[in-house]
Amino acid sequence: MAAGTWLVSRTSFLASCLSCGPGYKTPLDAMKGRREEIVYLPCVYRNTGITKPDYLATVDIDPKSPTYCQVIHRLEMPNLCDELHHSGWNACSSCFGDASKSRNRLILPSLISSRVYVVDVGADARAPRIHKIVEPTELMWKCGLANPHTSHCLGSGQIMISCIGDPCGNGKGGFVLLDGESFEVLGNWEHPGDETAFGYDFWYQPRHNVMISTEWGAPKALANGFNVEHVQEGLYGTSIHVWDWTSHKKLQSLDLGAEGAVPLEVRFLHEPSAAEGYVGCALGSTVFRFFKTQKGDWATERVIKVPSKKVEGWVLPEMPSLITDILISLDDRYLYFSNWLHGDIRQYDITDRSAPRLVGQAFLGGSILSDGPVRVVEDPEDRPQPPPCFIKVNPTRQEPGCIHMSRGKRIQGSPQMLQMSLDGKRLYVTTSLYSGWDKQFYPDMVKEGSVMMQLDVDTVNGGLALNQNFLVDFGKEPHGPVLAHELRYPGGDCTSDIWL
Repeated sequence: MAAGTWLVSRTSFLASCLSCGPGYKTPLDAMKGRREEIVYLPCVYRNTGITKPDYLATVDIDPKSPTYCQVIHRLEMPNLCDELHHSGWNACSSCFGDASKSRNRLILPSLISSRVYVVDVGADARAPRIHKIVEPTELMWKCGLANPHTSHCLGSGQIMISCIGDPCGNGKGGFVLLDGESFEVLGNWEHPGDETAFGYDFWYQPRHNVMISTEWGAPKALANGFNVEHVQEGLYGTSIHVWDWTSHKKLQSLDLGAEGAVPLEVRFLHEPSAAEGYVGCALGSTVFRFFKTQKGDWATERVIKVPSKKVEGWVLPEMPSLITDILISLDDRYLYFSNWLHGDIRQYDITDRSAPRLVGQAFLGGSILSDGPVRVVEDPEDRPQPPPCFIKVNPTRQEPGCIHMSRGKRIQGSPQMLQMSLDGKRLYVTTSLYSGWDKQFYPDMVKEGSVMMQLDVDTVNGGLALNQNFLVDFGKEPHGPVLAHELRYPGGDCTSDIWL
């Protein structure tokens, strides 16, 4: 190559890099990204008996660091009983082409108080600080909405947050728009009259001019626990909704029926040209595939069913698996989900999109442990009740010359929130679902605090193995045991970033 040609090529390359915004150009580029070093987790004190504010924990997950597996910073909120839950970004890979954008604000909605905290992670990623607080009156008066849940940045620079209720605690699915610079509430994304009976999660795919949203239940029904009678009373959802991304019009409501009861997390395939994805249905213990038909409308098919187990010693005669979180690896090869009642995480090969194949499974707790009070009397999967899960701890020096070996930490609760490393080789897991339900189903976890674990993933043949050298124990926090929920990397991840 001639010197002049090389110079032009190098100059063009540098110019293209300088013009890049946050995130990565493609999902496959993201898989080559830097290994995760820290992670943010909302930590909740509501329903624990400890009268302290929730906080955002920064956890060191760099194995080369002297503070590996430790909470290195706690950003305490200024209010009580917020119920921090999920988080999102002011900018992600959807803004990759805009060099003026920076991923420097974490959007942190509060599920119960309806506040939205805007957190500055740009000044010091390891020590976030509050940048702004959007008070609940802003959401209620300007949008008629409450109980914000999922936050996604938009390619336009705005921020969109789904809500699950109205200010009176009734179910109401709608979307709040925030300005991406001032974080002022701009109003509703949806048109008047297009709100849904319930709200929860959403994901958009601009190349197909579509957004899919899901349903949980009425806030007044789920606020302090789960009552099966509320399902019979119609206070929980069974539908997913299809929206025109450009016009903001609701196009279809697809009722998944009893098998699809309580459709929670929704994931399009990461490839932006893909016209399909999956939704995990908690109470139905199913995964549905949604897809664009040849006619141009959208349809669904059930592709995974985890059978309920007939049990004794539990609140009901049959125990559903309760699929509560799902994610898809950035190469769109594997789908993962957690069964919060049965206690396992499953890995499916989704190369055949309509016929996922189970290739990995790990039990990390749950309600059917072999030494617990519940006895499985009939299991369609014909599997023995799993033993309790222990994670070994490193030797700790008690005094000079004395080494004490602990048996290990028994995991209370069950695997719930999931986050995948960009390269797909490590799966991080926390055990808290939502404080009201944690207290009802796993009171020992509330007493001892939740944990964060890590699984090693076989990305070639499939398979999951618990890393016995990784444990973050939130039972040892300064103010007492706390419930840690969702996981978020500073540089983006497979549940926060969307590609245009």
